[in-house]
Amino acid sequence: MAEKKISLPVYSQAGEKVSTVSVSAEQFGVEEHTQAVKDAIVVYQANMRQDTAKTKKRDEVSGGGKKPWRQKGTGRARAGSSRSPIWVGGGTVFGPTGVQNHTIKQNRKEHKLALRSMYSAKVKDLVIVDEIKLADKKTKNVVKMFKDLKVSGKILVVVADDKSENLIWGAGNIKDCVVTPAWNVSVYDLAYFDKIVMDKATLKVVEEVLA
Repeated sequence: MAEKKISLPVYSQAGEKVSTVSVSAEQFGVEEHTQAVKDAIVVYQANMRQDTAKTKKRDEVSGGGKKPWRQKGTGRARAGSSRSPIWVGGGTVFGPTGVQNHTIKQNRKEHKLALRSMYSAKVKDLVIVDEIKLADKKTKNVVKMFKDLKVSGKILVVVADDKSENLIWGAGNIKDCVVTPAWNVSVYDLAYFDKIVMDKATLKVVEEVLA
């Protein structure tokens, strides 16, 4: 049985439709697997979390070196340090240490399913460009390209590698625009951005990632 294909339009950098490209329906036409997508987003957000909250233990709080009062004869409870956790200004018991690890994992098969699900869900928002070539790093050139391609809102530009310096620098000053390599696109990115722009060379890399 022949593999099912999906035809996507290909535009020039000036916004004119120049051809079409066929992609596998097994990668860009699958039914959305909501649980895999949810798990992938939870994993992404957990792994991006930087938990720097920290409290001081009794050995980290300043002071408390001298015994508050003598051991016997005062009628008060025994106390060895004013920095005991039961004292005001004392150390904290079981508080955050500043090195908490919230990293969780998703198995490779499920993650790939989540990627396929989101690429399929956003296939109408894919803008395939025949070739992206910018003469310099000026932002106005990237803005013009987006205007010609009629893309707006939150834009994710996917590149074949991280060597597209003109595009990376030019898009750096554009609000709600991120440039990322094809191998580093997350399920969260696909869900967050309104439009996904890439050239034909990058599309092939994406297909390899989803294979």
